[in-house]
Amino acid sequence: MIRRHPLLVTLLVLAIAAASVLAVFAWREAHRDPVIRHASVPLPGWPAGQPPVTIALASDIHIGGGAMDGARLARIVAQINAAAPDLIVLAGDFIDGHDAQTARDNAPVLTEALRGLRARLGTIAVLGNHDHDSDPAVVAAALAAADISVLDNAATQRGPLAIGVVGDAYSGNDDLPVTLRALARLSGPRLLVTHSPDIAPAMPADIPLLLAGHTHCGQIVLPVVGALWVPSRYGDRYRCGMVREGARTVLTTAGLGTSLLPLRYGAPPDIWLLRVGAD
Repeated sequence: MIRRHPLLVTLLVLAIAAASVLAVFAWREAHRDPVIRHASVPLPGWPAGQPPVTIALASDIHIGGGAMDGARLARIVAQINAAAPDLIVLAGDFIDGHDAQTARDNAPVLTEALRGLRARLGTIAVLGNHDHDSDPAVVAAALAAADISVLDNAATQRGPLAIGVVGDAYSGNDDLPVTLRALARLSGPRLLVTHSPDIAPAMPADIPLLLAGHTHCGQIVLPVVGALWVPSRYGDRYRCGMVREGARTVLTTAGLGTSLLPLRYGAPPDIWLLRVGAD
């Protein structure tokens, strides 16, 4: 007969209870309304007399995953519209997982929710690694049906802004030189958009701003331990939020959905409202 030590039994019960509480909290955190974060970044060469532009940056919807369905996405669209941004940037990973059928099943859901987005300079998007792994053509078509401009290693003019959109580096779809050549044909203050922030160290010094997603800010970030996993070759360097390196600013949003488990801890979903303008 095995004797159970009362202290060990008590500790085991407490550990199970603490893990259960943590799981419930993390589930709620993953399904909550995104935090709205505000920041300002001056862009060199801003045209005299031109008012600033507010960009709403969101990413990592992961539709089809346990933390994102059409109803929640529609609520988030309404939240973005209520902030009245001038331009909306969606930085990839619209689909959860890596299966083409998930993309096909959820494409109509994406279109239905995202066609409600409103911004005077429109909405631009880049695909992420999950989109490329599932069915990028289906994802791109779903976004186009919602009147969203999907760009990949290309550039676009939006108001005073010249925006280069670099393909996702995590899935090997980035081509920074091609993007920069396209960007050089446009005029105005410049910035880059991509999915994974890992292109940041390769950016030329005269481009002061990069907008990205992908990392989920770690998704599960425990006290003392930190993020359990960051999908970046640079670890925590561009994991979350605004990182200033000399004249360059990298802004990485935590995203909206989740990957693998429908849980978040220490990294709530967020949307950034970024005001860019004169120095």
